[in-house]
Amino acid sequence: MPLIYLLAGEHSGDVLGARLIAALREMRPDLDFAGIGGPRMAGLGFSSLFPMQELAVMGLVEVMPRLWRLRRRMAEAAADIAARRPAVVVTIDSPGFALRLLRRIAPLGVKRVHYVAPQVWAWREGRVRDFPGLWDRLLCLLPFEPGYFAQFGLEARFVGHPVLESGAAGGEDARFRQAHGLAADAPVVILMPGSRPSEAGRLLPVYGKTVSLLAARFPALVPVVPAAGAVAAAVRRATADWPRQPLVVSEIAAKHDAFAAASAALTKSGTSTLELALAAVPMAVTYRVNALTALIARRLIRVPHVAMVNLLAGREVVPELLQEDCTPERLAATVSGLITEPERAAAQRDAFRSVLATLHPQAGLPSEAAARAVLEVLDQA
Repeated sequence: MPLIYLLAGEHSGDVLGARLIAALREMRPDLDFAGIGGPRMAGLGFSSLFPMQELAVMGLVEVMPRLWRLRRRMAEAAADIAARRPAVVVTIDSPGFALRLLRRIAPLGVKRVHYVAPQVWAWREGRVRDFPGLWDRLLCLLPFEPGYFAQFGLEARFVGHPVLESGAAGGEDARFRQAHGLAADAPVVILMPGSRPSEAGRLLPVYGKTVSLLAARFPALVPVVPAAGAVAAAVRRATADWPRQPLVVSEIAAKHDAFAAASAALTKSGTSTLELALAAVPMAVTYRVNALTALIARRLIRVPHVAMVNLLAGREVVPELLQEDCTPERLAATVSGLITEPERAAAQRDAFRSVLATLHPQAGLPSEAAARAVLEVLDQA
C-alpha cells in the first residue's frame, strides 16, 4: 500500500490533514498514512509519532525556550521518514518546523508536497530564495498566491480555502439558545482568543475586562468562547474569576450554533476571521504578542492588514485592534457599535460575501482539489 506521510503541527493543520486523508481515501482506498497529527486525524485511525501539541508554538521570542525539544522532534520525524520511505511526504502549514523538515529529508529523494503556502508575501519575503528544491508541489489557499510565487519562478497551485468546508454557516440560533436557556433577544458575543494556549493567555485578560464593560451596557450579554482540548481547559482557568462567566463550547456543531446566534465577535487574526465571515458574524480582529516579538514583526510585515478578510478585500472591512490598540475600552466600543448600529454589521456582511466568492477551487471542494494534487505527485514517474 502506498504510504502518505503527513505532518500537521497545530489545530488548523490537523483539520486540513483529516479532510485530506478522507478525500484521498475516497479517491484511492489503497493508501496508507503515517506521521504527526492531532485529534481530528486520530479520529480517522491516524497514529501520531508524537503529540502534535509539542509543535504548536508561535512567536519569535516564545519559541526560544522550546528549541531543544523542537530539534529533538525534528530528528525523530526525519528518522521516521527515512525508515518508512513513504511515497509522498505532505507537510501542512507550520512553516517554522515543516520547511526545515522538508530540507532535511531532501537527500532521501522522497516526493514532497507542502500544503498552505508560507506567507512570505506578508513578511520576511527574503525567505523565498530558500524555497527552490524544498518541495515538488506547493498548494495554496489564497487566490493571489500562485501569481505571487510565479514572480520568483516558483510554481504553485490554488486549491481553494478549507473554510468553505468548515460548516460554519450551518448553525442554528434557536438550537443554541434552547440548549443554554437563553432569551431570544439576549446578545451573544463570540470570543476567539486563538487555538494555542499562549495566544489565549494574552487575549483573555483583555477580553474579560471587555466583557465587564459590555455587560454594564447589555445586562443580558452572553459571552461564548469556542475552545477544545488544552485550550478549553486554559480558557476555563483564565475565566474563573470573570464577573460574567462565558459559555465554553467544545463541539464543532455547538460552535456553529453559537455563530448563528451571535450579534458580534472578537477574534484573533487568522483563519477564524474567514470562519466568522462564512457565518456572517460581524467582528473586530484583535491580537497581542510579546512586546519584543511585536517590535520585530512590525519591521518585517509588508502588508497593510493582518486580518485575512481585509487582505482579500483589499481594504479594512473589519476593525483591527492590535497590541496597544487592543484595549478593553476600544474593544467594548467596537462591539457595542456592531450590536446597536445595524448598518455597520450589514456593511461587513456584504463585504464577506464578495471575499468568500474568491476562495472556491475550479472544481469540487478544497480538500478534493488538494487530494488530486497530491495524487498527481504520487503518480509521477
